[in-house]
Amino acid sequence: MTDEVSFPDEPAEYAAGAPETEVRGDTEPVYAVGIGPGNPEYLTRRGVRAIREADVVVGFETVVEFVREEITGEALTCGYRDEPEVLATFRERVADGASGTAVLMGDPNHSGYQFVGKVESAVEGLAPVEVVPGISSLQVAASRARTPMEETTFVTLHKSGPIEADLRRLERDVGDRHLLVLPRPYDWMPERIAHRLLEAGAPDCEALVFERLTHAEESVTKTSLSALADDIDSKDETAFSDLSVLAVRR
Repeated sequence: MTDEVSFPDEPAEYAAGAPETEVRGDTEPVYAVGIGPGNPEYLTRRGVRAIREADVVVGFETVVEFVREEITGEALTCGYRDEPEVLATFRERVADGASGTAVLMGDPNHSGYQFVGKVESAVEGLAPVEVVPGISSLQVAASRARTPMEETTFVTLHKSGPIEADLRRLERDVGDRHLLVLPRPYDWMPERIAHRLLEAGAPDCEALVFERLTHAEESVTKTSLSALADDIDSKDETAFSDLSVLAVRR
């Protein structure tokens, strides 16, 4: 039976702790590929190659299913409960000489470092991990909202742990800079974020909520912070899906 691997206490910090290790000689890296927002047309050619050429591909089941047709090797799927066991199997395959690729939604550089850190710790001592950036829903939302990235504050609330510092960044910049926010299902959704910003004295800015970007059922709600805040009932109720991006124009 495959043993479980143990992860760092803060996998995202572990992944961001140092620059990527330079690949030397014949060493084959493990790739961490951003597959985009789920629409195959947003999967980069470099990402496709890393997936097709891998002997083993690992990722969350929902993510792997989006790229199933590109996988030519073994597919290892996991959920939150069996991550340690599945990544231990992935480590075994890499230790045996298999080429490996991990797949993540969107761009690993936008909220994906936790899984990157877990993969990196799993294959530590065997192979360096090379991130292959992807297209994220955040990038698509910036295009739809016409909010240039250099003039925008990006905050992800879609994570475990404290988010107070992230909320304060939004309070600081709202009105002066565009905001792009990945809400956290389902306690920090667009309505509650808008309410928090207005309570902190934000102007009543134009707001857009994008749902299921790049998919056939993609939709956008054009509204304002005050209208969003008026719809708040409780932290457990929201009009929006968990696949949402909130844009607040300055």
